[in-house]
Amino acid sequence: MSKISLGVSVEGGIGEAAQFEELGADMLWAPSHLASPVGVPDGIVGLAQLSALSTRARIGISAMVLPLYQPAVIAKQLADIDVFSGGRVVLGVGVGGEFGAEFRAVGVAQPQRGARANEAIEVLRKLWTGEEVTHRGRFFDMERVKILPKPKQQGGPPVIVAGRKPPAMRRAAELGDGWFPYLYSPERYARSVEEVRGYAAAAGRDLSAFEWHVLAFIRIGRDGDQARRQVADELAYYYGQDFLPMVERVTAAGTQAEVTARLQAFVDAGARHLNISLIGSDRLPQLELLVNEIIPALSVT
Repeated sequence: MSKISLGVSVEGGIGEAAQFEELGADMLWAPSHLASPVGVPDGIVGLAQLSALSTRARIGISAMVLPLYQPAVIAKQLADIDVFSGGRVVLGVGVGGEFGAEFRAVGVAQPQRGARANEAIEVLRKLWTGEEVTHRGRFFDMERVKILPKPKQQGGPPVIVAGRKPPAMRRAAELGDGWFPYLYSPERYARSVEEVRGYAAAAGRDLSAFEWHVLAFIRIGRDGDQARRQVADELAYYYGQDFLPMVERVTAAGTQAEVTARLQAFVDAGARHLNISLIGSDRLPQLELLVNEIIPALSVT
């Protein structure tokens, strides 16, 4: 049986990170936005905190809006944290777009965000070799730059591409080390796996070491309908739209049996890294249920 890893988003309180790890989380994810309406923390700051608060779990950013940043600065920060943490860093990247103020804040044209992200991934990988880099690109230009120390992980932290649409799938297939969609149903996840594999085949890329992630918003409750309403309310607050009509389709909320079935459906669709955002003030009891009962009940065929 292939191992299913469990990651936990720490947006509910980064102080819980050590407890999440102690309870058995395999990965800890820090959120990241520059200028969101609900005040999401900076991902690099969160990642640095996670490196100090954990000892075993992989630690990542979910997900950095990469086109907002100069890749040389990000390369240095992530390399240092990778060294400090003993090689545990994972970089989730996206292109954003839902919060236009982020792009206005740094003078980046929003329509260029995909192309900027693609080039930034290329620059990150070059700089993480620890060799001298000269790069002439559309957005980034540098001559004879060397960043040391290089990351603990050979070639640098894995770059896991987040998103929902075909350009993100192509980015994952051609440039990434993994695929990390969110607000997907298991059926849509299965289709995306085939699309990513198709893009990779066309590009001649081997995906044997590729990481198949998914983000699931989770609320485990005795009353399944109430649990789904709670998740819908939380997502409505964050995204500014009504999620109740779609919450059953794009989240894993409900009774323990319903959540187990939903996560199994994601595994059947190809996910091997189940990353969860726990909704509610009782995150620790929910995580205990996941680690001790729900995840062990899942199987990979």
